Amino acid sequence: MKVLVCDSISPRAIERMRQACIQVDVQDKITAEELLQVVGDYDAIVVRSRTKVRKPVIDAARNLKVIVRGGVGVDNIDVDYAQAKGIKVLNTPGASTHSVAELTLAYLFALARPIVQATLSMREGLWEKAKFEGIELQGKVLGIIGMGRIGTAVATRAAALGMIVLGYDSRTIGPAPYVQMVTLDELLAKSDFITLHLPLTDESRHMINAEMIARMKDKVRIVDCARGGVIDEDALYDAIRTGKVAGAALDVFENEPLTDRKLFELPQVIGSPHIGASTHEATARIGDEVADMLIAMNRDGC
Repeated sequence: MKVLVCDSISPRAIERMRQACIQVDVQDKITAEELLQVVGDYDAIVVRSRTKVRKPVIDAARNLKVIVRGGVGVDNIDVDYAQAKGIKVLNTPGASTHSVAELTLAYLFALARPIVQATLSMREGLWEKAKFEGIELQGKVLGIIGMGRIGTAVATRAAALGMIVLGYDSRTIGPAPYVQMVTLDELLAKSDFITLHLPLTDESRHMINAEMIARMKDKVRIVDCARGGVIDEDALYDAIRTGKVAGAALDVFENEPLTDRKLFELPQVIGSPHIGASTHEATARIGDEVADMLIAMNRDGC
């Protein structure tokens, strides 16, 4: 089996695959144009969020049997088209749960207490103590939209902080520990903080738009460590400018790498370059799961 690794995974995973007699080529800075030229030589490709596997790549992949997405979402892959061509699409949905949940909690703290803004102020040589009064998380209502693995992990941690946790999911799911499942309207009306944990689909694209924000509680704070495109960024910008939204923390964006930086002209916005799964532990777990999948598929062995 020949495998092309298009985005970074752990060296341990690569070594494990090579020891199992899989030919592994690592090109973790490969461009879209370069991928088109070489993908036809491989039985499998491994991607994370950076590399897009769209119809032209799939058409050029004459030998491809499997696409492995290291991570949760597969919106960077044309899944239906790949499957129609007989190509399996696999991912590692549980490997980064704790890392994304912890980043979400970090952002809840940073929205409640303006740590980032205070640090930037002090780097300017200022001492603006009165400017950076925050709020407590204790007793505040956290609304979680999307109660899968990560949403549930966030709920457990938030409840331990003394937050009141409301959950909404468009799917029919069972009860979740520490969470009161409610309608979307109730969640929007009652939540002091809202965090998003749902995939990007045709239904969820721009789910958080001007109409939805208008139904939220005044001075709400919003966290998105899920997928860019779930929030209408223009609507969020306007809502922060008017004061309807008190702050936002964004790890994901509709277009990545981010080019339109107008949200970051607003001091109420903090963010990061899609680092939710970027921890040592998550990278190791993702790599191990990717290696396990491909080793199992390598029927020829050594």
